Amino acid sequence: MIKKEPLVSVIIPMYNEEKNISACLKSLQDQSYKNLEIITIDDGSTDTTAEIVKEFPVKLLYQNHGGPGRARNLAVRDAKGKILVFADSDMTFDKNFVEELVRPIIEGKYRGTFSKEELVRNWDNVWSRCWNYNQNWPEKRMIPADYPDEGKDFRAILKEDFLRVGGFDDTGYTDTWTLSEKLGYKPHSVSGAKYYHVNPDNLGEVYRQARWSAKRAYKLGLLGVLIALTRMLPPVSLVVGLFKSVRFREPMFLPFKLVYDLGTFSGVSEKIFRGNLSK
Repeated sequence: MIKKEPLVSVIIPMYNEEKNISACLKSLQDQSYKNLEIITIDDGSTDTTAEIVKEFPVKLLYQNHGGPGRARNLAVRDAKGKILVFADSDMTFDKNFVEELVRPIIEGKYRGTFSKEELVRNWDNVWSRCWNYNQNWPEKRMIPADYPDEGKDFRAILKEDFLRVGGFDDTGYTDTWTLSEKLGYKPHSVSGAKYYHVNPDNLGEVYRQARWSAKRAYKLGLLGVLIALTRMLPPVSLVVGLFKSVRFREPMFLPFKLVYDLGTFSGVSEKIFRGNLSK
């Protein structure tokens, strides 16, 4: 146990997460680190997410649907903690997660941290497994064990540093990467901070997640976007889908791949239509 526990603000953006938010908040209530404030932000949900959150002793903020980056920035303005922890509403956490995550920051070793011990919570679901196969992630893990000790996404950071650079830029799927780019340093990995994340568990969610993530920034601008579109064409999807279905001995990967690539194609096409190729 850390002898001196400064207040830590846990920030959780939510959008239509009625299936997952209760488990998320319960696991945060059971943390070994006790000096926590939990701030949730309803990002324009159309389901019962906000009503479920009201059953817990946490702060609940609202915004019109604008994405998780905006929601996190909004919550930080209301946060009282010296250290910020960013969580997703479909995550659950081992009881020592927050303690292990913030310990090096409290001790002055690092100014920001993340954990490579991110595991798949719904591995028993076929679409969840296909998501991992498609991303080339290890079995039951969302971050490879050999991932560098410095990452792109802060899971915890000093609030003063976050505010100094104006928080996250509104770039959609890759908004969390913008913090390290502006700060000039990256978060460092810690051990023992184990947590669990939910992969999409039905084809509808696969499509929506693929469509949203496809709106990210592409390194080569228009050329990168066109390359991405080419990779999502039906003949390419069919070949890759068949190959990985055999490789992983999972026949359902083929329909997964076709739906995933359709969602990606739709997201990239919208990006082109809007002329928003710079972010």
